[in-house]
Amino acid sequence: MGRDILDDFSVTEIELMYHNKQPASERFSVRTANAAYQLFRKSWDVNKIDLVEQFKVMLLDNKCSCLGISHISTGGIAHCLADPRLIFAAAIKGRASQIILAHNHPSGSLDISDEDKRLTNRLVEGGKFLDIRIADHLIVTSNGFTSFVQELIL
Repeated sequence: MGRDILDDFSVTEIELMYHNKQPASERFSVRTANAAYQLFRKSWDVNKIDLVEQFKVMLLDNKCSCLGISHISTGGIAHCLADPRLIFAAAIKGRASQIILAHNHPSGSLDISDEDKRLTNRLVEGGKFLDIRIADHLIVTSNGFTSFVQELIL
């Protein structure tokens, strides 16, 4: 008999791991948009916030404790790609039950664009399917922030 075609075929193994070095009792609780903004600002590169648009996601557990912040993408002066697959991959791998989205406007404008609303709505719908709640979406600048929840958009 001849060789089986599977003899020379290998499959890449996918392994999911999670390790949070910070005890749950020491995690920062994020219960307001201002608290989320303060944490996002601590993670933002001050040399880029007024230069290029970036997208980040804050991972929260079901008690609103911050599990971490994931940098999703860096774009150009006017926009960046916020791939829902990368956003939810970070949330799933981080065991988040809810997330807060954030992106900066290098222009300094705190206005919410129609594209910002469309993306947020897409992510809300995707989150429903995955049972991951979009708790808020912040537009971040070096001088302040806008919260979709506070603006009654989310």
